[in-house]
Amino acid sequence: MGDTRPATRETGRPAQTHRRGAVVAALMLSMALAALDSTIVSTAVPQIVGDLGGFSVFSWLFSGYLLAVTVTLPVYGKLSDTFGRKPVLVAGASLFLLGSLLCALAWSMGALIAFRVVQGLGGGALQGTVQTLAADLYPLEERPKIQSKLSTVWALSAVAGPGLGGVLAAYADWRWIFLVNLPVGAAALWLIVRHLHEPHRRSRREGRPRARVDWAGALAVFACGGVLLTALVQGGVAWPWLSAPSLTLFGTGLALAGLVVVVERRAAEPIIPGWVWRRRTIAAVNLALGALGLLMVAPTVFLPTYAQAVLGLAPVTAGFVLSVWTLSWPLSAALSQHVYRRIGFRDTALLGIGAATLILLAFPLLPYPGRAWQPTALMLLLGAALGLFQLPLIVGVQATVGWSERGTTTASVLFCRQTGQTVGATLFGAVANGVLAARLGGASDLDSLARDLGVGAAPDATRRAVADAVHAVYLGAACAAALAFVVLLTLAPRRFPVRTE
Repeated sequence: MGDTRPATRETGRPAQTHRRGAVVAALMLSMALAALDSTIVSTAVPQIVGDLGGFSVFSWLFSGYLLAVTVTLPVYGKLSDTFGRKPVLVAGASLFLLGSLLCALAWSMGALIAFRVVQGLGGGALQGTVQTLAADLYPLEERPKIQSKLSTVWALSAVAGPGLGGVLAAYADWRWIFLVNLPVGAAALWLIVRHLHEPHRRSRREGRPRARVDWAGALAVFACGGVLLTALVQGGVAWPWLSAPSLTLFGTGLALAGLVVVVERRAAEPIIPGWVWRRRTIAAVNLALGALGLLMVAPTVFLPTYAQAVLGLAPVTAGFVLSVWTLSWPLSAALSQHVYRRIGFRDTALLGIGAATLILLAFPLLPYPGRAWQPTALMLLLGAALGLFQLPLIVGVQATVGWSERGTTTASVLFCRQTGQTVGATLFGAVANGVLAARLGGASDLDSLARDLGVGAAPDATRRAVADAVHAVYLGAACAAALAFVVLLTLAPRRFPVRTE
């Protein structure tokens, strides 16, 4: 199952590879924790609000967690390159479990939101470090195996999360949604502590230079990301876009962005080093996966509403229409190695995103009102196309750097994808609202319509308006896919500069 020779400082691969299976199990459990937590809470919101109150701010249960995960990714990436993956993963998992326990003990909505942020601070370490360790554990030719396993865990967790949350909320108590994390996380921690052995790193007595941590840069990145993402998440929801709070947040965010540039240029070991954007391959992959985050908003946010409002499907059936792409995505990702070994990472990704562009463009051509199998078939194809697009880019960009830069590189890729999703939710929400207002002759929004629409009970004019709004969103997603295609074609080298291990 790979090379069993002692690890070298160049590869950074653990020496005892016979324990690799246990470490992979820990990574899969950690990935399941991060993936479940983004979906399992959604179906328990009515029970949480009924117990704690705070309906006007419950959306921060999701926004707070997302913000904390996103803004900490670059910080954890740099820390894992500086101190090693194991201490960062152990600290992140411990913080995540502490946040889970505190969430289960929450006495008010404000406390629950604060503890969700604590969870997110740990979740950032889980997401970034798991992906980095996957590349450390396996040589390049075997990395699709572990990546496909992680993709499968993420897909199954995304599908099972809402159902599991509903069952726990209905038959037990919503607090169990957070308590179930404890045994899973404890098992992952035990496996990591027991079986993950990283290469020996010289101590300061042995001549190792003192590790310098750019804490000022970390604080500036955290503050800048938090302010700008808050402005994007809450703009047009909690306050109008051109209101004083929105303009203040964007102005503050831009000022902090300037501060980040100044601090990082002066830092000896910056959290976001300049080479992340100066190297063509990494910059191209960052931009392309940012566009992926953008386009993913169309199906994940808007397709369930379309399935219920336009097709007249029940919520469970509507969820199935969306979930089919989680079947084809990991399968396509696992098979992508046979393609990129022949034509290269970039051309494989171009093939995938080109197909995704055509599939997204086909969605607005569906007949009205249409049948459920039609968007289901498109989602199945879209998952296959995106599996062919994402995995070669992640594997390829990790192969262009050494151990000491892999954490930072992986974190930058995930950060761009997460940021793309946040921007996409804001941008496409505005597009959908604009189309609805134009079709219905007044101000409206997709969320309120989704709450008010009974299955098959909406007037035909409203159903057509929702269909037009979702079609417009899919056209925007197709533009994002086309942008990713152009970025890869013009910016990325045809052959990635893979380092020899």
